[in-house]
Amino acid sequence: MGPEEIARLERATVASLAPRRVEERSGWILAMDSAPMGRARSAAPLSHDPPPDVSDAVLSDLAEAYVEAGLPPAFRLPDRPTFDVVRGRLEATGFAPGEPTTVMIADPARVAVCGGPGAAPEPILLEAPDAEWAAVFCGPGFDPEEGARRVAQLARSPGARFGAIREAGQTLAVGVLSRAGGLGGVHGMRTAVENRGRGCAGRLLAAFGAQAADWGLPRLFLQVEVGNPARSLYASAGFEDLWRYVYWR
Repeated sequence: MGPEEIARLERATVASLAPRRVEERSGWILAMDSAPMGRARSAAPLSHDPPPDVSDAVLSDLAEAYVEAGLPPAFRLPDRPTFDVVRGRLEATGFAPGEPTTVMIADPARVAVCGGPGAAPEPILLEAPDAEWAAVFCGPGFDPEEGARRVAQLARSPGARFGAIREAGQTLAVGVLSRAGGLGGVHGMRTAVENRGRGCAGRLLAAFGAQAADWGLPRLFLQVEVGNPARSLYASAGFEDLWRYVYWR
């Protein structure tokens, strides 16, 4: 992936979550929000090789921007050798790494045929999340407070579709397809604990792929933590690894 495509993807990643404040400084994009999703409250480089300005003065300026906004400074760094110097400087000033996450992309047309009939009902796509959709984020197995905050964050995604699989008046699984920067983003995939293993996530992904293709979007993207078993599902649906990043806080 070339420099222009990387910058486009990073901007779309931020725009899809609609942080309260976004700035670009010295080749970095700063998402500033108090929401729980790390992508909405961290600074990320808009290029990888070569990296943007990574001088002490620039890193200090980026950190200060978060302090001025009343937020803890945070960086989202790709796992590339070109950022070794940045990692060293951050570690020397008290930052610590965490939450290794993989960025994946896919052709929407391929994802559209990934779901198969399965045992799950056909998904529906909502223009806004309703109470039943939000309830999946706050149900058994999930932190209700964090879930409510995630729902509020995702609800602001511009032009998004909120996928739901429902059966007999119950919402089994949900997810979000964002539309930002000319790309489609998959976020907030959750299946109620008692309905896992029925193919709900695959059906949602297929619906998102079909919708993104209808919109004429060339790519779907998502981020998934390295230890999340959903990585294998995404790979089987046609998503490929791009790079890994780590949060420094």
